[in-house]
Amino acid sequence: MPDVVDKATRSQMMAGIRGRDTKPERVIRTLFIQPVFAYRLHVSNLPGKPDLVFPKYKAVVLVHGCFWHRHPDCWWCSSPSSNSEFLGGQVRSECRRDARNITDLGNLGWRVAVVWECALRLQGDEDVALAIGKWLTGNRKTLILPRTRK
Repeated sequence: MPDVVDKATRSQMMAGIRGRDTKPERVIRTLFIQPVFAYRLHVSNLPGKPDLVFPKYKAVVLVHGCFWHRHPDCWWCSSPSSNSEFLGGQVRSECRRDARNITDLGNLGWRVAVVWECALRLQGDEDVALAIGKWLTGNRKTLILPRTRK
């Protein structure tokens, strides 16, 4: 039997999902409290309102949850079991928006790092912070964490 949910119920479901200040995002922010890595949050005039913006380095960090942003081959990226038709559409549009925002940021000259939620679990907070710090002070255009699947 297909999952049928009225529009009001769907709106209530989506309202409870955080779009910012998620736990992985807060963890990343607390790791960069040093003044040398001054950042801004959710800058509205950049495509996708990146989670962290480092103007000095012309770099942005996007913190992606593995489920909502569909991290390929990730243990924590599962398909929704209930209300799958609606949530599947939401997730597909999120992925298209992510790709468009990353392309647009690159076209504007910004360097882009994508930190998947599982990187914090698999690599640990300190290792993720170290990798981002090295990337910020280096000259690479992109960074994706975790680099390899464990």
